[in-house]
Amino acid sequence: MRLSRFFVPILKENPKEAEIVSHRLMLRAGMIRQQSQGIYSWLPLGKKVLDKVNNIIREEQNRAGAIELSMPTLQSAELWQESGRYDAYGKEMLRIKDRQDRPMLYGPTNEEMVTDIFRSSVKSYKDLPLNLYHIQLKFRDEIRPRFGTMRSREFMMKDAYSFDLTREGAEHSYNKMFAAYLRTFDRLGLRAIPMRADTGPIGGNLSHEFIILADTGESEVFCHKDFVNFDIPAESTDFDSVEGLKGVFDKWTSLYAATSEMHDEAAFKAIPEGERLSARGIEVGHIFYFGTKYSEPMGAKVQGPDGKEHFVHMGSYGIGPTRLVPAIIEASHDENGIIWPESVAPFDVVVINMKAGDEACDGTCELIYAALTKAGKDVLYDDTDDRAGTKFATADLIGVPYQIIAGPRAVANGEVEVKNRKTGARETMTIEAAINRFVA
Repeated sequence: MRLSRFFVPILKENPKEAEIVSHRLMLRAGMIRQQSQGIYSWLPLGKKVLDKVNNIIREEQNRAGAIELSMPTLQSAELWQESGRYDAYGKEMLRIKDRQDRPMLYGPTNEEMVTDIFRSSVKSYKDLPLNLYHIQLKFRDEIRPRFGTMRSREFMMKDAYSFDLTREGAEHSYNKMFAAYLRTFDRLGLRAIPMRADTGPIGGNLSHEFIILADTGESEVFCHKDFVNFDIPAESTDFDSVEGLKGVFDKWTSLYAATSEMHDEAAFKAIPEGERLSARGIEVGHIFYFGTKYSEPMGAKVQGPDGKEHFVHMGSYGIGPTRLVPAIIEASHDENGIIWPESVAPFDVVVINMKAGDEACDGTCELIYAALTKAGKDVLYDDTDDRAGTKFATADLIGVPYQIIAGPRAVANGEVEVKNRKTGARETMTIEAAINRFVA
């Protein structure tokens, strides 16, 4: 993509409305634009990052055996009345009526709808276990939306829903998502700690929030510091192994970790002082087991091996992609801008032409741009006539992991400079070596 043809409305000044680093940098880098309170458009640069985050989430859900579908954003109030949550959910639910005066709602979550899909299609235990997920926009009318897309009213959610014949089977499904979440956040460049959490309006009696530690976190969290060094489940993890996944769950819940709502001060104080960690945290995922909370009132049952009908045991598992993007920025930035992990960076490399219009610089940049693009790399080519300082500031602000800098003096010697955005390290190398660095 040529920067001269790309839509990226960079802001030179810090927006006054931005309270935290990620909100400020996302606005300055032209990733998002607020349309109304707590509702944002994702502009091209932000959309590229969001898509890469979603792709990683999708890959790990698929690896764990979940199956993707798509459910509508608008839901019939009848389903929620059937489960008993329509009146209990509160003012966060946006209630509306269609032209036939039928009560509808903009879905804040999908337990009722997916249960309706399940009960109309699955009748036998032989079709279990089943885990259905989708990635979809949702709406919760937050009383105080803030921090940009970190806490917005309209947001994107990956929500998965598991169905099992027994509690034991449901716990295995829970452990599948537990391990999948650890892998997902690690691939996004984050260290997420699972913590015992309140189930809230979802309900149930088993719940964990996945928290990343950040100074701008909304809540205080408490845990053993050894969590930061625990090994992440490998790509080769067998998600059908009950014993293996139980081992992962047991290890990651063997030490104290809790959100402020579930905090036990006495248990925390029992940890040796030098091994305690209390900090601010950002929730990036939440998983629940809630048994037959929805299946019983909605009649979601299957015939078991005994020939009798059984209400299925369910769980739900949420990750907020539009929340993850600012969370990654909170965890990875410096005074010059964003430092994206390579896995979710909007571009793999930016080619900076230091003297657009110079025949040698233009030719070299075109050569590099064509070679890297042909090799399948996502390349941004700064072909603008801006000053060098502006080009460097833009590249640092948007956080592309590597910069290839082509200036007249270096190009005359057949060389370019390669800068690592994260470390700041610069290396001069031949044009061929620079190309091979990224295509080898």
